[in-house]
Amino acid sequence: MLGENIRMALSSMGGNRLRTFLSLLGIMIGVASVVTILNLGRSVSESMSESFEVGGLDTINIMPRGAARETMIFTEEFAYTLMNEIDGIKEVFPVVSSSANVRKGQEIAEGVPVQGVTSGYFRSNLLEAEEGELFGAVDNINRRQVAVIGPELADELFPGENPVGQYVSVFRRQAKSFLIVGVLSERDEAQGASYNDALFMPYNTYVQRFRRTDQVGTYVIKVEDGYDATAAAERCEAYLDEIAGEDYYRIFSPATIKEMADSVMSSFYAFLAAIAAISLLVGGIGIMNIMLVSVVERTGEIGIRKALGATPRMIRSQFLAESVTLSVSGGIIGIAIGMSLSLAAVSIAGWKLYVSSGAVAVSLAFSLVIGVFFGWYPAAKAARLEPMEALQRE
Repeated sequence: MLGENIRMALSSMGGNRLRTFLSLLGIMIGVASVVTILNLGRSVSESMSESFEVGGLDTINIMPRGAARETMIFTEEFAYTLMNEIDGIKEVFPVVSSSANVRKGQEIAEGVPVQGVTSGYFRSNLLEAEEGELFGAVDNINRRQVAVIGPELADELFPGENPVGQYVSVFRRQAKSFLIVGVLSERDEAQGASYNDALFMPYNTYVQRFRRTDQVGTYVIKVEDGYDATAAAERCEAYLDEIAGEDYYRIFSPATIKEMADSVMSSFYAFLAAIAAISLLVGGIGIMNIMLVSVVERTGEIGIRKALGATPRMIRSQFLAESVTLSVSGGIIGIAIGMSLSLAAVSIAGWKLYVSSGAVAVSLAFSLVIGVFFGWYPAAKAARLEPMEALQRE
């Protein structure tokens, strides 16, 4: 019985294709909009998550402000203070940085970011060597003049060559020679930090041989496994407010920013999806309208079927099946359009497409519900017609 009703519905839809298309248009636009928006929302969210994961969701960065130099709080020893005072901190890596010109033969790279780091900095930021190796704790203790460079800097200074084992001159007030021991694997930029064009040297080498300073530029904090990085960042902030004041530092936690971004993006896309869903209701009204017209046009057919023994339930099922078939067909076409638009949008933006299976399922379910809801009244109206009355109207 159900299969016969669906075949009759498809036959009726094919009999007036233009009217059927116009009836489906509202559902198609609504479903396509909802699917596109939710797919893009998930794709943006996942892309942002990947970006934050590159920066390390279990890390916290504390950056003293310029005025903090006078306090003499933010020294190398303060890293150990943080580990002892703040619960949930596993390691703290002091970082100093500046920019300098770097030369190899006739090749000169200007304004290169130069960072003095300990070996743990590479591990905390998930940095690996593509060629050679990363310098270690012994290099830092012995203040060796060795360096690790990013792949872009390597290509600029050593076009077509392997930089490992070669020397570069790093200029500050005077040139100092550094042995290249490794080249980093290429990494996407994470929260404004680019590793691909930078030069890294051991922390002690930087502060004692390259640029003498007692003040740390950044503290990179690694949070203990099982601890909430956002909560740890809040504890750090409260402690720093107490001993220094909020004007003397900035604190950055990828986990905190991700949490805020996820919340904002979820609310934003839910709002857009709600607006798009309004067109589904408009589409449902269009389906009700066309079904009411169909009941009037097929009054004679209804009268004949009832005269031949069709029950009100059979008539109601026929028109309800037609309404649901219209709505679900529009939903399926809308999903296909939405997926195509999503793929085109992420291709243009250079993202990876993440399909929201929930959006597809909800759109189909909503199409079914709309078909039933807006088709029920016309179907009930057709079922209530008396055979003689229907034949007389015809």
